[in-house]
Formats: sequence, C-alpha cells, structure tokens
Amino acid sequence: MGTEILILEQPISVCVPPNHKVTLKVEAIGTGHLKYQWFDKQQNEVVGGTEPELTLTLQKSGYYCCRVSDLYYQCQITEWVKVIVLDVEGVSHLWRGNPYMVIHPISQRVKLGEAFTLECKALGKPTPTFQWYRNGQPLGEQTSEILEIKHATTDHAGSYLCAVSNILEEVWCEAAEIEVASPDELLMPTMFATDKVALLIGNLNYNHHPGLMAPTMDVHELANGLHQLGFRVVSLLDLTLQEMQAAIEKFLQLLDRGVYAIFYYAGHGYEYSGRNYLVAIDAPRPYRTENCVCVQRVMHSMQERKAQLNVILLDTCRKWYKQKGPPSEISPLAPLGNTVYGYATSEDAEAFEVQDGGKSTGIFTKYLNKHISEPQKVTHVLEQVSEDLGKDLLVRGRQVVEIKHTLSEPRALTDPVQTSGHTMELRRRNACWKQANVLPGRKFINFQDGAVQVELSFSALFSNVLVVFGTVRKTNALAQECTLLLDSEPKMQDIFSSCGRSEEMDSLLVCSGNPPDCTLRLCCLQRLQVSLVIKVRLHYRHPETKVQLTQMKEVDIGRPLIASCKLNQLRLVDRKQQSCVHTVSHASSLTWSHHHLRPYTRKAENKLLSSIKPTSMSSNKPEENDESDFTV
Repeated sequence: MGTEILILEQPISVCVPPNHKVTLKVEAIGTGHLKYQWFDKQQNEVVGGTEPELTLTLQKSGYYCCRVSDLYYQCQITEWVKVIVLDVEGVSHLWRGNPYMVIHPISQRVKLGEAFTLECKALGKPTPTFQWYRNGQPLGEQTSEILEIKHATTDHAGSYLCAVSNILEEVWCEAAEIEVASPDELLMPTMFATDKVALLIGNLNYNHHPGLMAPTMDVHELANGLHQLGFRVVSLLDLTLQEMQAAIEKFLQLLDRGVYAIFYYAGHGYEYSGRNYLVAIDAPRPYRTENCVCVQRVMHSMQERKAQLNVILLDTCRKWYKQKGPPSEISPLAPLGNTVYGYATSEDAEAFEVQDGGKSTGIFTKYLNKHISEPQKVTHVLEQVSEDLGKDLLVRGRQVVEIKHTLSEPRALTDPVQTSGHTMELRRRNACWKQANVLPGRKFINFQDGAVQVELSFSALFSNVLVVFGTVRKTNALAQECTLLLDSEPKMQDIFSSCGRSEEMDSLLVCSGNPPDCTLRLCCLQRLQVSLVIKVRLHYRHPETKVQLTQMKEVDIGRPLIASCKLNQLRLVDRKQQSCVHTVSHASSLTWSHHHLRPYTRKAENKLLSSIKPTSMSSNKPEENDESDFTV
C-alpha cells in the first residue's frame, strides 16, 4: 500500500471578466505517478482536464474540483472552487489579478426603520475579500459583497466604505453616504443625479504665448474636490486644439439625462462678439477664432445631451478683441433651466495668478476649491467664491467674479447619485470613463538571476500624466550598492521639469512608507500612439570583483490613462495640428505681502489686433447671443 495522497496546494477561486484566461492549479504528493481529473459543477469530467493545471476561458460562472489518484486506487478530492464571471467591459489585457472595482456602493436617503443594502463588486485573482467600514470604523461581521441593514436607525447614518483585497493589493471603493430621515423629512423634495462627470483642462506651456504656472495645481486640487463629491473626473494638461476638441467630444459621450456635468478650463482666453474663447497651446500669434475653442459651442453640445445640470467654470481672461473670423451659427435650443456659467472675471477684464505659500494658483480657483464641497445650490457656492475674491486685497478693483445661470431648480454639486432605471447608461459611462483612468498594475522584475527584485508601481497625477515609481525590493550578496534609472520608449516629455514647477509637482507625490529609489514622470500621454515601454536600468557592484555592472530590462505597459482613448486619432478639424516640446516663459513677479501677483495673466496675447469695448451690460443670466449669433 502506498503513502496516502496529500494535497499541498488547493485551487483558488477567482473573479474575472468574460473570456479571460484562468488557470486553476492543484499540487499534491503521493506514491508513484499521480493522475488528475477535473470535474465541473454537474460532476462531469472536464474534457482534457487531466493535468495539475486546468486552463479555462469562460462566458459564465462555474464550480470546479480535481480528483487526485494513484496506482493503488487511493484518491483525494480538492475543495470546490468557483470561477465567477462578471460581465465587465474595459478591463485591460494587461490585468494580472489585482482587485478591479466593478460596482461601487450608492449613496442613499432611507426612512427610519427601513431596510437598505450597499453593494460592492470587484474582479480579482484570487477572488477578493471584503471588509465594510462606517465612518472609518470596521464593521466586524460585514465581510461580504453586500452589506444589508434590515432596520435603519440614526446610528446607521454615515459614510460607508469597503476595503477590497487579495494577495496582490488592497483597494477601496468610492464612499457611499447613508442619510436616515424621518417620514416627515422624506416628504421634502430631494434633488439627485443619475451620475456626475467632469472634464478639467489646464493649459500652461504655450508655443506662442506667455507660459502660466497655476493651472497645474488648480486642476489637481479641483479634481480632488470633485472626486470627494462623487464626480467621475478626467483631468488633462497642455492640449492642442485638436486634443481639446477630441477630449470634449469624449466628455460629451458621458452625458445623458439626469447627469450633472462640469466643464472647467484654466489657461489663456479672451472674448469676442459675445463669445468666450479658450486658447489651445498651439494657437499661433496672431490667433483667430478658428484656432480656439468656443465656450458657448461646448455648452450648446452639453445641452443637446439633455444633462440635468450643466456647469461651465472658466478661470481665464475675458479681454475683448476685434477679430475677423468666419461666422457660423448655433441653433438655439428650447430653454432648459439647467445651465450655470462661473466666470473668474467680468467682461473685458483679466484673471490673475498668485503665489500663495509657495504654491501657484488662479485666484478664482483658490476660492472655488475652498467652497466646492459646500451643500448649497451651485449658484450660491459661486456667490461665496465671489464674496471671498471681492475681499482679497490683491485683486480688488481688478478682478470680479461673474455668474450667469438659468437654473430653475435648487441643484447642488453635493446632491447624491441615484442610478435606478439608468443601469445601461451607467454601464456605458463606466466603460468610457474607466478607459481614461486605468492605471497599469504593479510589476516585479528580477535581475541577476533573481539576486535583485525591482518593483514598478504607478500613480496618476492627471489623466494624461503618469508617474512611475521604481523600488529595489530584494537583494542578496551577489549585488551591492544598487541604483535604478527609469526611462521610456517612446520618450515622453516632462512639462514640469523646469525650476520651481518641478518642486510643486514633487509636493504632490506623497508616498506612504519608504520613498521609491527612482521616479519617472510621463506627460502628454494623449499623444502616445504606440504601447509605452518602461526601461529599467539597474546599476550595482559585484562584491568580489568590485566591478560596476549594469543590466537593463523593458516592461510594456500598453497605453495607460488617456492614451487608451486615442485622442490623437480623432480628426475633428480639417488641418494638421503640430505638437512640439513646450518651454515656459518665466517672468519676474511683483511682491505684495507674502503673496505674488503675476504680471502675466490668463490673457492671450494678440498684439496685432486691436480691442473694442462694446456697451453691453452684465446680468445674472446668459445674454441672448450666448446661444445664437456668431461663433466658430
């Protein structure tokens, strides 16, 4: 009689998207040659499943186990494992099994004594585990995908999060706010969105106009604030005209009935014939209206998508310029009562950048970020911004916020999201939004036959700015004094490499634990037309010969973040757009207390054209020609 069969490694359950290759594995020891046979849920033999490893490509979920037997008719059967298949689109082919969020819990307002559930789903190899938290405290028994409360009390109100983890990584879902209200409170009308989306664009490195400093921090901080309010945010820096148009077109695909939409721009701009124009980084001098993006055309397109709330926030100058440009019309839409314009400055005035505590910021966005999270009607939030800016001695008498709107309901950016009845639209937006925000998973690279292991991890500062961290995780006696260098192919420019700007960017890279050994910043990913390859060079000293040695390995990370959207392939204008390396014009600053007010404002320079000053007066609503008249 042989030795009893002992199973050393059980197969592990996984959760994957359809058609994803899955390998189940069993490891066992016994006497002589062992035989293997895999079975499905109906206890039928899996055809070809006679090896320790079973590779599957499934359309739907299934259960599997393996029988291990020897020549003495002894056998052992593994535990049953489940291969869960979730119908998810947009998962990168480079995904290697770290938790990938599929469903986030949804904020709710529930009646006292009512039941409510929160759901969180994620892919993972192995299948992830779940731990729910309320207000930062773990809920000990709530460790499944669904958290269910049968009788809501005031103690159940709060912010809920779920930690999702497996052996590769831990990720967190988006926060869900639970409000427990009495029946009388529920009679009050509650505003909600079916989704919240935002496109933030900051232009700073201009080919033919003065460079700016503040859009970097402005976009980054506003993106963080909107994330906390439940917005899906795409944030982009330094776009050409074609890239701006393509990004706006992608943004419009996220809009639908019930959606709250924000379009924010920081950079050079001007006003002409009642229209506001945003200057792309490749706009020539002198520019014409066809070289720029018309704000009113963007708003018109947003309204065509029937979004519930359309907000345009412009931190740019509005100096009037007399130009000659081919006119084209925007057909007016029926009044929708859902639009808000928040201008950093009034008509024919400039918008200023300041240096505050060593950080560059547009003064409008500085106060916008201060108030963005307040649970008030969006126009009231902008009024608070206007009041704060009006008290600022730096710009008093030089810059005044202007607000125009046609709101017919008290909509707030803090309104909760409710997706009931909008599941298909939500899934479509999920796929489109995630396409611009998927990060590569962590990579582990072995050098010197495993003597050194290097970890590559990734962070997105913006949707088109990727930071690669290189860290030496494991070394032995065969390699000493290890140093790392990172590079990419193709080479991607670093638009923040200049003095002063680089320090600001470095302040955003807050690393938990030990700092990385090397970092690489890759900008303007929207121009990437091929897969991005990270080159890792390891320099080390051999302990015996004392010779300095170098090894180099490459890792293909595909098209990360906005590169996967292929904006450079969307030809929206009938002309070639040239992209080149941009430099920054550094100007001296005027010192005022502990702040600096920059002489370069967010005004595009067009010196060959004269300005005019129409006599139209401002109001708190869009002028009639905001939705008709001329534009390009």
